[in-house]
Amino acid sequence: MSIQAKADKSSLKKESAKMIGLGLCCVFLNEDIKFRRMTATRAQSLNKKNRLEQLSERILHNAKSLISAIDFCSQNKIRAFRINSQILPLKTHEKLGFQLTDLPENQRIIEEFIKAKELAEKNKIRLSFHPDQFILLSSPRQSVIDNSITELIAQAELAEMIGADVINIHGGGSYGNKSQALAQLDYHLAKLPRIVKKRLTLENDDRIYTPLDLLPHCRKHKIPLVYDVHHHRCHPDSQSIEQTTTKALETWNRQPLFHISSPKEGWNSKNPRSHHDYIDINDFPEAWLPLELTIDVEAKAKELAVIKLREDLEKLLK
Repeated sequence: MSIQAKADKSSLKKESAKMIGLGLCCVFLNEDIKFRRMTATRAQSLNKKNRLEQLSERILHNAKSLISAIDFCSQNKIRAFRINSQILPLKTHEKLGFQLTDLPENQRIIEEFIKAKELAEKNKIRLSFHPDQFILLSSPRQSVIDNSITELIAQAELAEMIGADVINIHGGGSYGNKSQALAQLDYHLAKLPRIVKKRLTLENDDRIYTPLDLLPHCRKHKIPLVYDVHHHRCHPDSQSIEQTTTKALETWNRQPLFHISSPKEGWNSKNPRSHHDYIDINDFPEAWLPLELTIDVEAKAKELAVIKLREDLEKLLK
């Protein structure tokens, strides 16, 4: 039965839509709001002075773009924004890394980030991070663990400055021994500094770690589960969406953050993992409708997809 048919038979009220805050992920499709990067190759071609000047220019631009992104979200009833993990390009690079105080415009950069925090708080826009896939706390290689923790600390320091309450990561790889990899993950979760751990969340993925794999570690370390329903549909376990939603909610000590996507070529395609431009309303779990949630919309049409899903939910719950 479709979600439309289910909703027609329920007593759901329009107010339910107001409890669901939809989130935009990192970049824009149509809006002229962009975040700048610098590749290691480009940085290595510059002397240190020029490199820091150019990084400073890019990061100041990014801080101002973050303000524009928050303002756009506020104006368009988007309640959350996921910040690109490269907002501070090369910050933790082994050879090219830097501190904000090294940058010529460091004071202006900090001021802009503080403005972003104040604007987000004023307009109730939730900010989060989702670090790149190289964050692997289950890796058997110590150098990978060390680099992962360095990156998490750097993102936590910025999160502290701008008021972001979530740094979301995946479980990582299985490396030929899933139980051993989970034990490695468990060990390093326990050793994380508080600035990281108080924001850290774990997310089920679409190939290796299901919600059931991660929930024991979430409970043990008091780390919330970001439930990705698309990943769960691609890589299921013995639990239903309704059961997993309940278990995930129990791990949160603040408003839960979940993820939603739709498959690019439908659920019967060879690879349903790829994301569609938009969200099919029938992929929105009925169990989520009465909940107070933040839901990041992972769709290629970016802000257009978030706005369309919000409109579809409002129509559904009239």
